Amino acid sequence: MTNGFNDLQAAAGNRLAPSAPGAPRAGACATRLAGLPLSGCPWPDCVLPGISEQLDRSTECGSFDPAMQLNVESHNVGDVVVVRCRGRIVSGDEVRFLQLELEKRTGLTKKVVLQLADVTYVDSGGLGALVRIFGVLRAERGDLKLCQLSPFVFQVLQATNLLSVFHPYASESEAVQAFSLRPQPSQETPHTFGTRVVCLDTSLDLLAYLKVLLQRSGYEVFTTRYPSDAVALVVGTKPGVVVCGPGMSSNQSALEKLRESAPNVRLVQLPPDFSTSEADRAGADLVNRLRELL
Repeated sequence: MTNGFNDLQAAAGNRLAPSAPGAPRAGACATRLAGLPLSGCPWPDCVLPGISEQLDRSTECGSFDPAMQLNVESHNVGDVVVVRCRGRIVSGDEVRFLQLELEKRTGLTKKVVLQLADVTYVDSGGLGALVRIFGVLRAERGDLKLCQLSPFVFQVLQATNLLSVFHPYASESEAVQAFSLRPQPSQETPHTFGTRVVCLDTSLDLLAYLKVLLQRSGYEVFTTRYPSDAVALVVGTKPGVVVCGPGMSSNQSALEKLRESAPNVRLVQLPPDFSTSEADRAGADLVNRLRELL
């Protein structure tokens, strides 16, 4: 049994930092960054850039790049970071760009509000990134609160059963004020898990999305980035299905080992564009496919 928070924290992966190098660093910020280990993090190898000098809480930091499909504007309200997003939260440069912006602003506080009124599109990888950021901030006794959802974002969260997890707010001020309120007990009915599913892919963001999506559809989910671990999980957990993401499509030897280790387990390979597909449609297609198989 688990609740929405536990689903997301378990799905968060071990880093808020981008999963691939080379992310653009558009815009400017007044703070200098230094690589500092994150004390108290439950994952020992987690490293986030820390802020080496006090942040001016009245200073706004805008980031703009005409080639980028996502622009952000951030400022502090007390000890809460408010980030306004405009455009598309999608796999690749846009997700890495958002993660870098949050790294800049969360050296002194782990309380973040994302204002999403002007977000026009979220793909599966983008939603997975939000899930991971949520889990990492919660693990550091912070939180991620969403507010002013655009109609598209609302539809995606509703279709993927994540509205009751993120608990979006109508305004920035309500989201900021929520940090000063005593947390309320979860009203969600605890999940009772059914069939076990193992998910394998190279992307932590995609794995985070798959874990939460499938857990909230009633499956017990195990995820890994490593084929050798996947073989051990398949042997140990005896899942009904193994879901292989696009990142594993070129690793045919790993897929063959999975088939050999559990010849009776069904293997589902996600299409190459799964991460960049509209999150709610891609998720619904996968859930429907699993229901047909099981």
